[in-house]
Amino acid sequence: MLLWGKWRYDIIAFSALLIALVLGLLPTNLAFSGFGHPATIIVALVLVISRGLQNSGAIDLITKRLIDTSRAVSGHIIVMSGVGAILSAFMNNVAAMALLMPVDISAANKAGRTVRATLMPLSFATILGGMVTLIGTPPNIIIASFRERAVGEPFGMFDFAPVGLTVAVAGILFVATIGWRLMPKGEETASGKGNHIGLDGYVAELVIPEKSKSIGKLVRDLYAKADEDGVEILGVVRNGIRLGGFGASVKLRANDMLVVEAMAEDIDQFRGSASLEFFGEQPVGDTVTGGLELIEVVVPSDARIIGRSALSLRLRARRGIALLGISRQGKRFNKRVRHELIRAGDVLLLIGPKDILDETATWLGVLPLAKRGLNVTQHSRAWLAIAIFASAIAVSAFGLLYLATTLAIVVVLYVVLDIVPIRNLYDHIEWPVIVLLGSMIPLGVALENSGGTALIAQNIIDITSGLPAWAVLTVLMIVVMTLSDVLNNTATAVIGGPIALDVATTLNVNPDPFLMAVAVAASCAFLTPIGHKNNTLIMGPGGYSFGDYWRTGLPLEILVVAVSVPMILIVFPL
Repeated sequence: MLLWGKWRYDIIAFSALLIALVLGLLPTNLAFSGFGHPATIIVALVLVISRGLQNSGAIDLITKRLIDTSRAVSGHIIVMSGVGAILSAFMNNVAAMALLMPVDISAANKAGRTVRATLMPLSFATILGGMVTLIGTPPNIIIASFRERAVGEPFGMFDFAPVGLTVAVAGILFVATIGWRLMPKGEETASGKGNHIGLDGYVAELVIPEKSKSIGKLVRDLYAKADEDGVEILGVVRNGIRLGGFGASVKLRANDMLVVEAMAEDIDQFRGSASLEFFGEQPVGDTVTGGLELIEVVVPSDARIIGRSALSLRLRARRGIALLGISRQGKRFNKRVRHELIRAGDVLLLIGPKDILDETATWLGVLPLAKRGLNVTQHSRAWLAIAIFASAIAVSAFGLLYLATTLAIVVVLYVVLDIVPIRNLYDHIEWPVIVLLGSMIPLGVALENSGGTALIAQNIIDITSGLPAWAVLTVLMIVVMTLSDVLNNTATAVIGGPIALDVATTLNVNPDPFLMAVAVAASCAFLTPIGHKNNTLIMGPGGYSFGDYWRTGLPLEILVVAVSVPMILIVFPL
């Protein structure tokens, strides 16, 4: 059913769990034990922390300093892949890819090169990076729990690093030097920052707050930073009046506004770079504005707001919502954004608390566009978010506190400090993955208790009869890697872990190398777009076909086996 793909993987896994219970294959007291399993809890916590790092601007802080569009393709891939791998080692792989994909597309467009050559290497690098630490990818967490059952102690935070880091470095070097050249030239669908439904960019206003580092600078002094972020500065508003021209020689003061034109993501990034604020970011009266979000809406012909301005509707005062920008088919206007009369077909960028945003959109009669994960990044808290997370990792690495405990503390601190608003806390947990994991863990126990894993392990032993243990290890790795190309990597690890233990028991050898082989293999899904979500994520923007993945993925998987097997045997002797 998972291979068929007709129904979503979490529904299939949960249904299988219920069938096992009805048929008596699993005792009732273990029915939902997977949902309280440490592996499930850790995965949920990591997803929330990933969102916190994104919300705080920590990711922008890292990528902005390292990305240079003047680099050659190989150099660009090495830097982007290195950043992606490092991020993936400490946060969700998909989140890391989602954060870096727009950066990669933007860099390709600015450098005038095809995005096909760089998106797939970036996807593969974020997958490889997850193998370096315990929390980098769910399979590592699952395999660590199997080791705890087998020998009484799980793998530690950096026990995966010697093998994972070696494989990641080898893989990144391969995709940067050879892999990207194997990609066919075909047509790509991405241009600009991805699919924005024909948006030409918003005309918006950014406020210069007290203590901003931009105070006292000439507008022209911000041009270089604006160009870097893909923003065009159109003018200055002072004391409610828009000054003439572009205001290049105007010296900026507190509470001035910069009129800019750009895509929503670029406006947010420039806001952090230049130490600015969105209009509407600060609360009015008793209005609670914690957990601000951005939403894009299109104005139909019968909308309440047509022929009126945000100021005349008193959106800010009455609703706690601010009109941040207007996109009008590339046309500019001389009035203030809040003073401009709205027309049918305009696309508006609104800012405010999520629940009020949805309510206001209905009241205005506008239609929300497909959500693109737009955030109000809290750039001032980037270093704080990094420091909290790094401290937790250090505490766990030195064995002072259990990993799940330290990650839970990070989540609580992120909520208390409003880095992850409490109202959005559970929005960032990928519930289908949690249901899959919670359902598959007891199924794995049932498979093991019924002798199913022993049967599969014996078949592998029979096939490799007479071969040395390292050869059996290699065969196991290839089998699991093949499964990971068509199955969810979490499900692959749950199935492969018990098999690895049974094979090691049958051969009477150390189970660690076999468990580590499964951890590596379960994460290495490079042959298809369905093996890992990152591969699916890049398919549309990169214009890839199903058959494009194996061109780079097959030699990469062969390289992974060739590099990881000797390294596993060195670090974890049989």
